[in-house]
Amino acid sequence: MIRVILMLDCSSEFDRRLLRGIMRYSKENGSWQFYRMPSSLRSGTDREQWVVDWVKQWKADAVIGRWDENKVELLDSLDIPIVLQNYRSRSAVYSNLTGDYIGTGRLAARSFIKKRFRRFAYFGVRNVVWSEERREGFQEEIEKVQGDFHSLMVDPFLEDTMLREQVGSWLKSLPKPVAMFACDDAHALFITETCKMSGIRIPNDIALLGVDNDELLCEISDPPISSIELDVEQGGYTTCRLLHERILGKDRSPFSVVINPKTIIRRRSDKSHDIKDTAVAKVVEYIENHYTEDVTVEDLMRQASLSRRALEIRFRKEMHNTLYQFLTECRIEQFAYLLVTTKKPLYEIAYEAGFKDGTNYSRIFRKHKNCSPIEYRNLAGLQSE
Repeated sequence: MIRVILMLDCSSEFDRRLLRGIMRYSKENGSWQFYRMPSSLRSGTDREQWVVDWVKQWKADAVIGRWDENKVELLDSLDIPIVLQNYRSRSAVYSNLTGDYIGTGRLAARSFIKKRFRRFAYFGVRNVVWSEERREGFQEEIEKVQGDFHSLMVDPFLEDTMLREQVGSWLKSLPKPVAMFACDDAHALFITETCKMSGIRIPNDIALLGVDNDELLCEISDPPISSIELDVEQGGYTTCRLLHERILGKDRSPFSVVINPKTIIRRRSDKSHDIKDTAVAKVVEYIENHYTEDVTVEDLMRQASLSRRALEIRFRKEMHNTLYQFLTECRIEQFAYLLVTTKKPLYEIAYEAGFKDGTNYSRIFRKHKNCSPIEYRNLAGLQSE
């Protein structure tokens, strides 16, 4: 029997998804036993010593857990694999459960750039690797398009009233409309609450995107928060697989498991574009609300009260895209979302996304995503049916 000590926060959606991946691997690969560190022992000066003592007493084979402290030397006395989520920095000694934080920031920026935003903001916490690197990736993409970038990095231990005052002043000072990326859903929720107190409208003044897709936090917000979903469950599964290999081979060599961004779950907090032409804005809104239907050029002409030629010229000037290309992109993004969030057959997903003819959706998908729908789904860890 393999015994693993878990030092995870089961109240967070991230850790619950991680646990689902851990449990899935353990059920598929024999008998594993887990000991979850009691909440009363998750902090304090003697935590490291407690872990060491318990590993020896319980004869644990591995440790998986969060570790916010910089002192980890005591754990080096244990001759077992150790996987740490160290939020301050990545470990040079132990295995790391980390993420593609820079890539997540880039994904957020690209989604806003597609919406024609010119002003961008990032809200995060200082001296925390996942927040610092998400800002780095976000800012890098903004600089490529010479966007107007603003950032607020706060002290993670700042008292709530002072934090609310600091953030409220910053939000009021931002140029509007602005596209904002928050370092995670908890901080995105803080933004929506502060905006409501400050009379700032979401998404009209601030289009907002978070990370983690914590459904409870996202849905409790008004409006609900759009969020980047991470492939956390697969990260838990991979962590256990690599641990298993090292336990069986009596190998303590460290490894890294990188949790990748999976897709953007769209809710109402970022349902806006920075479009100056009001006629084009009406057409964009109509397409985003009806792209799964049989949208015709005549439908779009009625929304804009323009001739076909005038609409096509103004749309291309504002969106740097054709009407058909924009409609297709909306359908492709919905197609990709359904591929990684459901196990429905491809033809059914294509129909739901708006590809009604059922013949060339695979070719169009490959053109936009550089892979087939099946390959895209397999990369996300789902089997096609």
